[in-house]
Amino acid sequence: MFTAFIFDMDGVIIDSEPLHFKVDMEVMEGLGVSITKEELEAYVGMTNPEMWTRIRLKYGLAPSARDIIELQLKRKLAYLEASDDQPIKGIRELFHSLHGSKRIGLASSSPRVFIEAVLNKFGLLSYFDYVISGEEVDHGKPAPDIYLKAAEMLGASPEECVVLEDSRHGVVAAKAAGMTCVGFQNANSGDQDLSKADWVVSSIRQIRLEELERLIPSAEAGA
Repeated sequence: MFTAFIFDMDGVIIDSEPLHFKVDMEVMEGLGVSITKEELEAYVGMTNPEMWTRIRLKYGLAPSARDIIELQLKRKLAYLEASDDQPIKGIRELFHSLHGSKRIGLASSSPRVFIEAVLNKFGLLSYFDYVISGEEVDHGKPAPDIYLKAAEMLGASPEECVVLEDSRHGVVAAKAAGMTCVGFQNANSGDQDLSKADWVVSSIRQIRLEELERLIPSAEAGA
């Protein structure tokens, strides 16, 4: 039975991957290293600490991962505040269709301060029954920790949850948690392998409540 819907955020609710790529490339440039968008695509869906720990080791960067993240986050928040970005088309309609009948969660690898800045900017925070950052669990995506914690706090079993993801790491995390996963092909999220998702869409507007109900048949239907 389908009782809870869990959203990723970056590349799903907000088309923010171009912002992340832009800032991360600027930060690396400031550290004297050139990095391409294609290289950064491999880290989409990871938490900042994990991503910058790996990049720092790979390129031998002198500043600590914490110092790099602080610089990066300040710049991202400034860009977000100044932008006229809107939620990805179809997101508001999806919220309206789920609201009142399903528990709604958000499980994003972004820091909580960025998550709350996005949701407050779009006036979406009140839709969520539970919000969690990947930095608040022991292991970020592609580990299942964040989705298992979200399900627990929503009062749902993993098999009752549908997840919406746009990254390979996110899809792997959702499936490892034992959940049904819808993969959203967002061209701005880079070349992401969503083949492990149960359903892949090219537009959020394709996701309708009746289609989601079919993904997880009720106990009565399966009997």
